[in-house]
Amino acid sequence: MLFDAPVIAPARGLDPSWLDHNGHLNMAYYNVLFDQAVDHAFGLIGCGPEYVTARKMSFFTAEAHICYLRELKPDAVVAASVQLVDFDSKRVHLFQELRHVDGWLSATSETLILHVDMTGPRAAPMPDDVLANVTSMAAAHRHLARPERAGRSIGIVRKQTHRAG
Repeated sequence: MLFDAPVIAPARGLDPSWLDHNGHLNMAYYNVLFDQAVDHAFGLIGCGPEYVTARKMSFFTAEAHICYLRELKPDAVVAASVQLVDFDSKRVHLFQELRHVDGWLSATSETLILHVDMTGPRAAPMPDDVLANVTSMAAAHRHLARPERAGRSIGIVRKQTHRAG
């Protein structure tokens, strides 16, 4: 299979119901836009809604970290990218960017996704054909630089105070 590097979901406008009282995109809907982009990318590897129905398997988000960099106003049109950073038989590490169609970066998302056997549900290895497709996507993304914001953590960095003495 051939994959764009990164995979870019189709551009879209914002749903007016997603706006908050400040007049910009509510933080929850950044997750929706990122999730829709992952759905697009996973559809390319054969893991869309039919995967859950036919094979009783899916992917669940285990962890996500979003950085909000620039607000989106009501008339914004955006596209989200999906970069496969790493994977093993049960996990996929993704990094995403949400960009305004004018090119500027609005937000990033770093996500760890688990492959799940829905009969448990429990984490389970991907079937060979799915793992092969993920491997193909990873090969297409291998030349991409590791995103600068990947691996960030949340915390308040405190400066050390020095005492005289």
